Amino acid sequence: MKKLLLAALVLLLPLSASQGQTLTAEDVKARLLQSRAVEAVIWGMPAVNYDLMLQEMLSKTSGKVNQFIYWGRPLDWKNQTLTPNPDTLYFMSFFDTRDVGPIVVEIPPADENGSLNANFVNVWQLPLEDAGRLGIDKGKGMKFLILQPGYAGEIPDGYAPLKPDSFGSYVLLRSNLTSHGDADVARSAAYAKQAKVYPLSQASNPPPTVFTDVKDVTFDSTIRYDESFFEHLNRVVQSEPWLDRDRALIDQLRTIGIEKGKAFAPDDATKKALATGVREAQLLLAAKYDAGMPPFYEGTHWTYPGHPEFIKAVGEGLSDPNDYPVDRRGLTYTYAYIGIKRMGAGQFYLINIKDKNGESYDGAKTFRLHVPPNVPVDQYWSVTAYDRETHALIKNVDRASRASNAAELRKNEDGSVDIYIGAKAPPGQQANWIPTDPARKFELMFRVYGPKPEFFQKTWRLPDLESVDSAAEGSGDRRN
Repeated sequence: MKKLLLAALVLLLPLSASQGQTLTAEDVKARLLQSRAVEAVIWGMPAVNYDLMLQEMLSKTSGKVNQFIYWGRPLDWKNQTLTPNPDTLYFMSFFDTRDVGPIVVEIPPADENGSLNANFVNVWQLPLEDAGRLGIDKGKGMKFLILQPGYAGEIPDGYAPLKPDSFGSYVLLRSNLTSHGDADVARSAAYAKQAKVYPLSQASNPPPTVFTDVKDVTFDSTIRYDESFFEHLNRVVQSEPWLDRDRALIDQLRTIGIEKGKAFAPDDATKKALATGVREAQLLLAAKYDAGMPPFYEGTHWTYPGHPEFIKAVGEGLSDPNDYPVDRRGLTYTYAYIGIKRMGAGQFYLINIKDKNGESYDGAKTFRLHVPPNVPVDQYWSVTAYDRETHALIKNVDRASRASNAAELRKNEDGSVDIYIGAKAPPGQQANWIPTDPARKFELMFRVYGPKPEFFQKTWRLPDLESVDSAAEGSGDRRN
């Protein structure tokens, strides 16, 4: 963390101090461009995050807006989205109401064949609604109607209207698995394919919903900290209406060459400032991430998935006129995507980036996570390892997680489970092992689906991880 902060501070030094000379008008202009580039990155992070996923779909798959793409098996490392869940099936649909008007999305009722957790968000990944077994419909199914900005028409009976305030939006469906077996995966996929998407104008005779399986596509929406970041941001500015709360950014973005109705064609000086600014933003955000979120369990390194104040603000639709957590929003969408309106109702997440001793995780070492018995969940729990730098699944490993819905998972006599994360599985622990890349650092996320009140009351507690290598060395020392 100290190295990151030092690098960021060097970039932030005034030109007069770093060059030992008086500032010129050109120096001031360059510094202004650079600083506004930094602010544009932080402010625009959730929208760029969204556009990266959309462009991956459009450029690498046959999927289109107002359809579904899905991963027909539990996710592997080819899915390079940010901190995804490899213990469920992902179905994703991007919507665009610009040309076709309001869009209907039908969520199927839960039954003996399956259930899902669904989240709707706008371009800025602001939560619109949660659906599914633990969503607003309580598993009964529901027809949602996604409206255009400024829509003034009537809402037909039987539809739940969503107002994204943007032409674009999307939904993520997670179809639950009872196991990773082929039959259960096929059953889960078939259940989720009961979902439907079609324009309201065709509601009397809806066309079949198109589902495109992208499980074999290398789908990479990790954040690019280079000049391409601003190309994605410009695309959003050109295609979406300004929100009142963001109008103060109009002139700031114009300074760096992003202006609605005009081509994005920065000159050489602006390109240089953008390149420096996006790198500076990366260092600043990485230093904040390394500092950690507030702890969920006091005295451990298990933290909230985002700052609690940010979680509360987005759950309320950023409705507080005295609060707009742009910095915390920007940080959150460097390592995650999607927004959840009622965090904790259907699912909850804990992040861990440091072991019991406060050290970052070295992929060349092996660590043990002891999961106590009787985890307070209605559905399942899981722990997943991610690449510490990209926040995506670790490349070229054959599995990324262990979950309570994995039939082969070995339990201790008291019902507790020991999970091993590292480059090598301890002898006899292959079933409970998550492999890592010995050349890279990693981080962890613990998921609970259907958390019970006891989870938030913290009468059940998840301990920090310990290094198996250190324990072995220590026991060896004692024997000597």
